Amino acid sequence: MTTPLMAAAAGLGTGLSLIVAIGAQNAYVLRQGVRREHVGPIVAICGASDAVLIAAGVGGLGALVRSMPTAVTVIAWIGAAFLMTYGALAARRAWRQKDHLAAEGTAETSLRTAVLTCLALTWLNPHVYLDTVLLLGTVGSSYGNTHWYFAAGATTGSILWFSGLGFGAGRLGKVLARPKAWRVLDGVIALTMITLGVAMAARA
Repeated sequence: MTTPLMAAAAGLGTGLSLIVAIGAQNAYVLRQGVRREHVGPIVAICGASDAVLIAAGVGGLGALVRSMPTAVTVIAWIGAAFLMTYGALAARRAWRQKDHLAAEGTAETSLRTAVLTCLALTWLNPHVYLDTVLLLGTVGSSYGNTHWYFAAGATTGSILWFSGLGFGAGRLGKVLARPKAWRVLDGVIALTMITLGVAMAARA
């Protein structure tokens, strides 16, 4: 039987594994953090957006599970497949990673421009919906009555990551701008996701 604490911990781990990957949104948060421009609003937008999307995913699929109990097994297998596939992709990124992040330019970005850019990178990015609504929603729904604890854990992971990335970028920006750093992160992500996927498959 899954306890609320176990569900929250699983949500935290899964959420972090999905979020901590080089991409347009993280690159932008890092860039703004290194430049120390409008970090608070940017972090707030990213965290709040993830909270809404995670709740939508977990809530919607949770209703499906409650109305169709037999769907639990199917959802668990789908979630396991997603997790292991995502882990394999992260392993591939770790092996081939050549990209780097940098805060280029010196012109100051206005608050309006920064906010609109962040909203676009968040809400117009199909990967955001894949990660938060589909994947986290699918995995979270498999936790039955504790699915909202899973959602809370995933949301906490999102807030912690964006806060650390944005406000800590001033000191860690040069380190995180190196491809090798993201290769290590992607390696950890791959291990975590595949482990969670195997565990979910075993539970199914």
